[in-house]
Amino acid sequence: MAPADQAAVALAYLETLDVEELVHLPGASRRPRGDLVQCVVGSDLASVILAALRELGVTEQGSITLDRLEARVSRIDACSVPDPGVVVWEEVEAKTAAMSELSLAFLVYLMAATIIAAVGILTDSVVLIIGAMVVGPEFGPLAGLSVGIIRRRRELIRQSSITLGVGFPLAIAAAFVATWVFRAAGITPEALAPSSHPATLFISRPDAFTVVIAALCGVVGMLSLTTASAGTLIGVLISVTTIPAAGNIGVAAAYGNPTEAWGALVQLVVNVAVIQVAGLITLRIQRARFAARAARFVDRIRQLRLSQVLRGRLRR
Repeated sequence: MAPADQAAVALAYLETLDVEELVHLPGASRRPRGDLVQCVVGSDLASVILAALRELGVTEQGSITLDRLEARVSRIDACSVPDPGVVVWEEVEAKTAAMSELSLAFLVYLMAATIIAAVGILTDSVVLIIGAMVVGPEFGPLAGLSVGIIRRRRELIRQSSITLGVGFPLAIAAAFVATWVFRAAGITPEALAPSSHPATLFISRPDAFTVVIAALCGVVGMLSLTTASAGTLIGVLISVTTIPAAGNIGVAAAYGNPTEAWGALVQLVVNVAVIQVAGLITLRIQRARFAARAARFVDRIRQLRLSQVLRGRLRR
């Protein structure tokens, strides 16, 4: 949606591309006043076209809305089937921004997950540890931090950092308080010793496999996020011990066990750091592939003869 003059520029640009169902509705927008232009594009060109439209000034007084087609019935093969392997960067940025927001719901999920993990440690239940991993929402701000760095979005970096910086301490405190209450009620073991929870002792004892698993989860998690594969993302959450480590810190602190608390803290820091590094590397590779594709696309566009108004707009 854009004022009539900018909509004309956008329309002239889109007419040079391999887009389908190109529609122009003059005066369709009432607030603010302007024209509506719609089209269907392949997901491999979505980010390139969006960047070009922003460069043409469409977003200065108008807006661009992106909708992913789940299905489309047409004899026209072009654009009919969405490609789940292509990264639409604007979509990823919007998704991670929403997932990284510090909200009451995020804090409740995080603290609830950490308390579940604490109970899992106290009862030596691997099932509860897995449940805590699934409930935990921490991958959102972790992914948001990586996306913000790659896309150079300071606000997203700040938002993700604040969410992580506030969320994890509160979650650890929640685990500490819950453990103290459980001990006061007499429903937990008298002491926190290796023999009392052998099945969950791995949480406070990071090793070389911690780095390997965290790196793989960082790569696969970022791929699942950028390619909209929710099932894979759930599998990643089950594999990372950030939430159990935070819960273990609270449990060990409540029992006055500094050795186990320190081991769990190391586990948490290593997981977060390695996930970030692996995520950044994955996004950097994806971004490089996108840049190469965009460069070829731009070279192709330069060979086309655009209207005089479009050439004038590009020069500005």
